[in-house]
Amino acid sequence: MATLQFTFSDSTTLCRPSLSQLPSKSGVHSRTRSFVVKASLELSRTRRQFIAETTAISVLVPSQLAKSEETLSEWERVYLPIDPGVVLLDIAFVPEDPNHGFLLGTRQTLLETKDGGNTWAPRSIPSAEDEDFNYRFNSISFKGKEGWIVGKPAILLYTPDAGESWERIPLSAELPGDMVYIKATNEKSAEMVTDEGAIYVTSNRGYNWKAAVQESVSATLNRTVSSGISGASYYTGTFNTVNRSPDGRYVAVSSRGNFYLTWEPGQAYWQPHNRAVARRIQNMGWRADGGLWLLVRGGGLYLSKGTGITEEFEEIPVQSRGFGILDVGYRSTDEAWAAGGSGILLRTNNGGKSWIRDKAADNIAANLYAVKFIDEKKGFVLGNDGVLLRYLG
Repeated sequence: MATLQFTFSDSTTLCRPSLSQLPSKSGVHSRTRSFVVKASLELSRTRRQFIAETTAISVLVPSQLAKSEETLSEWERVYLPIDPGVVLLDIAFVPEDPNHGFLLGTRQTLLETKDGGNTWAPRSIPSAEDEDFNYRFNSISFKGKEGWIVGKPAILLYTPDAGESWERIPLSAELPGDMVYIKATNEKSAEMVTDEGAIYVTSNRGYNWKAAVQESVSATLNRTVSSGISGASYYTGTFNTVNRSPDGRYVAVSSRGNFYLTWEPGQAYWQPHNRAVARRIQNMGWRADGGLWLLVRGGGLYLSKGTGITEEFEEIPVQSRGFGILDVGYRSTDEAWAAGGSGILLRTNNGGKSWIRDKAADNIAANLYAVKFIDEKKGFVLGNDGVLLRYLG
């Protein structure tokens, strides 16, 4: 503990002489007594000032330290009324009512907030409870008051009134793969992706769907044996992750993490790409400037050189402490946050060139799976065991 030490550079020792030592002349005696009294007053004032200043410092320092500790992090944990073990998977807010939002997760978890995410209440959907399935709600999206939810086993929900009511939309039993992502694109319109690479679009609130790609990723890769993609010729797996850019481009990571794929509107097939790094890919997504970020297993972070789709990446040093980084979310072009295992939180203020660790979740025994910024003022980190962090700014 630090010790405050005070030193007086101009100290004076005052001794009160005895009357026998005083000169006999009254003038001298008077001047001496005046000096002693004045010196005593000066000493008294100096001591009062010293005590007052010491007291002020002793009061000021703890309050300043407390204030410093309070501003160390820009996140706070929000406690949720859900069972332990629930993994939170996605979050979305109604554009016309920024305080009204929904939070999804495993074990048929659906929570609703009407105060911007400060508090959450469980929400049930009767049409999703008629069967004995324990749905995993994977993705949610809103456009105006219209909203969509997809989950596993195959379930599609639609709301026309900002979530006041939800309608279950029938799905074909021949749907290839499990639905992992949905994006509300326009009135009664949405774009849906499965973990086998199927992309479907609808413009009549889900009653009819049109395929945006001609075949699944597995069919594309197994048909193109000479594609030159490592592992593609015997690909039988699914997507590990899939992310969409604001302009409709997709990047997805194979379940083995040995290569990645991209798709742009108008293309008939997914385009496979060799990974440019030694370790297997954990996740990929889009930066705010249109470039790509790439995470590898074991905690490595890479940024693409330039913008757009590329196979050239540059490694960025990060303090991951050996834990895997699982997701990156951009708040603005310059500021982004990365989250991962054992409560890892990292921040960049220069577009990703350098990262510093935030200790906000160091004491939270959870893995942080997703970073979601609704806008520059509203952001959330989603984890397992019902862990939700809210951005304070």
